Amino acid sequence: MQAAEQSSGVDLNEAVKLVLAQKGKELWSISPDASVLDAIASMSEKRIGALVVLSAGNMVGIITERDYARKVMLKGRHSSDTQVREIMTTPVFYVTSEHSVGQCMHLMTSKRIRHLPVLEGDYVVGMVSIGDLVNWIITAQKEKIRHLHNYITGRYPA
Repeated sequence: MQAAEQSSGVDLNEAVKLVLAQKGKELWSISPDASVLDAIASMSEKRIGALVVLSAGNMVGIITERDYARKVMLKGRHSSDTQVREIMTTPVFYVTSEHSVGQCMHLMTSKRIRHLPVLEGDYVVGMVSIGDLVNWIITAQKEKIRHLHNYITGRYPA
């Protein structure tokens, strides 16, 4: 991982809390007793791919579009007759706000997941997706290029 961090010119050691600050800490959740249809409708409405499943304020699972496709559609179940608790993924892989972008990417890649809840203590304070991390890296690369361009052309600092 070290070589990739150096060659890209982007610091993957930045804390994920900075990604949340950029994208916002808005967190969408659902109850384990809700129907899968409600979960899918909520994801569609909010244009997201996963919801944290909370019971009495505690994270008990995560439900994703992949869960729906594999555990409802492919098995011929009906989303209106299936509760979130029946198909949610548990245990949930998660990170803290102090984990680095690189650590998040490694976890997502090695576990083949696309969403990571971010916890502070026992509380879910946000969620990052692989898309959020890629956007973070692209933005950081653009900023680095802008600084280098300004330095080379004599407009530094700018």
